[in-house]
Amino acid sequence: MVAEDIPLLLEDLCDTVGRAEDMEIAGAALTGQEITRLARERSCDVILMDIEMETMQAGIAAAEIIHREKPEVKIIFLTAHETEEIILSAMASGAVDYVVKGCEEEVLLEHIRKAYADEPALERHVQQIVMREYSRLHQSERSLIFFISNVARLTPAERELVRLLLQGLKVQEIARARCVEVVTVKTQIKGLLNKFGCTRTKEIVALIRQMGLEHLFR
Repeated sequence: MVAEDIPLLLEDLCDTVGRAEDMEIAGAALTGQEITRLARERSCDVILMDIEMETMQAGIAAAEIIHREKPEVKIIFLTAHETEEIILSAMASGAVDYVVKGCEEEVLLEHIRKAYADEPALERHVQQIVMREYSRLHQSERSLIFFISNVARLTPAERELVRLLLQGLKVQEIARARCVEVVTVKTQIKGLLNKFGCTRTKEIVALIRQMGLEHLFR
């Protein structure tokens, strides 16, 4: 199946696929809603999906629904968009490939064949973007485990200190709130920084908020 909101391009894509001896068109749509309906009503192996149709990301929304309901269908995005944000959003929808419009007909057909054979041929720059994001998420997961492990080792006094830091209190304000000397607070802060491998309390506060762990200090 093919989804493309420009009728002339839709017709051209259908002709290209239809001329291939090992392929046939199972359906064509001008909108994300239409391709979703067609995918529910008919069987197909691969869908060439435009991204920007009735909305800026109609193709991505359609891909998410189709992938959820028919995970066996291979979705290839065929689009003019090459931004990293769009590529990551598209590939996260369950698509297996991402092709930029304007490629040679035989190149497009080869992408379809490889997707059908469960051997998607992602372009090098798309692979690099996806792998960078995978690496970033993997690193974030490791950082979260490290952080939570350190939180578990905090003393009650250190937990209270973090709670007050999250409220935005300064050293002297913390000392007054806890009825201790400023030097005591500074010593505890030094220990806190060492545990988390940070140089400033602002970094600890930022990490806790970034990871959504504020509830651990209420």
